[in-house]
Amino acid sequence: MLELGETRDFYKEKPVSDYIFQVYKEQFSYDKTELNARVESRDESSKDWIKERISFDAAYGGERIIAILFLPKNTASPYQTVIYFPGGQAVWRNSSKELESEMEFKVFLSFVVKNGRAALYPVYKGTMERRDDALRFSKPDSHLKTEYRIKLVKDFRRCIDYLETRQDIDSNKLAYYGMSWGGWLGAIIPAVEERLKASVLLAGGLRDFGRPEVHPINYVTRVKTPTLMLNGRYDTSFPYETSIKPLFDLLGTPNEHKELKLYETDHIAPRNEFTKETLAWLDRYLGPVK
Repeated sequence: MLELGETRDFYKEKPVSDYIFQVYKEQFSYDKTELNARVESRDESSKDWIKERISFDAAYGGERIIAILFLPKNTASPYQTVIYFPGGQAVWRNSSKELESEMEFKVFLSFVVKNGRAALYPVYKGTMERRDDALRFSKPDSHLKTEYRIKLVKDFRRCIDYLETRQDIDSNKLAYYGMSWGGWLGAIIPAVEERLKASVLLAGGLRDFGRPEVHPINYVTRVKTPTLMLNGRYDTSFPYETSIKPLFDLLGTPNEHKELKLYETDHIAPRNEFTKETLAWLDRYLGPVK
């Protein structure tokens, strides 16, 4: 057990065996039932994108997933698509109805659509309309939190199932884009979901969080997806030496397909830099937008 003030040394941790990992990975599997998808609304008022509000069946509990799909107006389909995983403020927000007017979308996601790619912003379990205080305040090593993290990953995978049904989406050119909360889940989701061609982690790092079956140390070395990390050197949420650098070093992605960009900032890299680098990474691994 760590003493107060101690930091876990991820370099000294040994991930579980491949056999045990396969058991862990199966937690995120589910029966491929009908999606029963509906486009709840479609808004074409923006000069840059069409916004569709979609719902479809979750992989558990008879629930419905809500997702906001932004389709670019300046390119032709089928669209390359980025699936976004937000920062932690999503668990405090009440609604996704005016998502495009929120700072997070304007700063971190709108540039993807303006540059010709579709972006899907799912309302994950426990966020916005699907908020749940019991989940939000549950203990990190509780079974409840473990089950919650499994549902988050299932939500993400179910979103890809939905995208694969659409003729206007190129489902062979999908990317993960996680910011902060989504940044550290980038150590887990791409290890489980193999349909991704690229991953961008903005302000992410390893965090000593959760039971072994959902702890990132047992997943990070299994990530093979080309991964770009964009971090601030003085991030207090994810310190460079104990969180950011271990995530980068331990990623199972071959060295030639992973890159860490470090900036003289705190939690978030400069906007012009993460915009430029993200688009370049997507061009490299999904191909330039036509």
